[in-house]
Amino acid sequence: MDYLHKELTEKIISCAFEVHNYLGYGFAEKVYENAFRMELEQQGFQVIQQKALTVTYKDIVVGEYIADLIVNDLVIIEVKAIKNIDQAHEAQLMNYLKATGIKLGLIINFGTRVNIKRIFSENLCASVFICGKNSVKSVAKNPCQSVGS
Repeated sequence: MDYLHKELTEKIISCAFEVHNYLGYGFAEKVYENAFRMELEQQGFQVIQQKALTVTYKDIVVGEYIADLIVNDLVIIEVKAIKNIDQAHEAQLMNYLKATGIKLGLIINFGTRVNIKRIFSENLCASVFICGKNSVKSVAKNPCQSVGS
């Protein structure tokens, strides 16, 4: 199956498993984030850790987020050390993608085993419309095409 940045994400995921295999389960999220950054850098990736992201409205900053890791300016990684990834974590990463224009994000959970969730920016329009007053069905077959019309 082909998907966006397939080779890059496979290498990122391999690094996540390396960290989990070495550290095991039970550490704080920050421990995994730091070890993961180190492993990614050792594998030759350009990594930005704890990147401040801003949301603007009419050229005024109205909000800020902090992305855990950005790899090669192509993938945002949200690191977790929890029992399960839930919709709130997915929404968090979607906001990061919207704020940056980056098209792909990964939630990587260092739980009892490594759990990974891919989020593509193409999925964002449906999420926006579900939260709005209009349902997806009443807007269009492809809600992304009807934005602003």
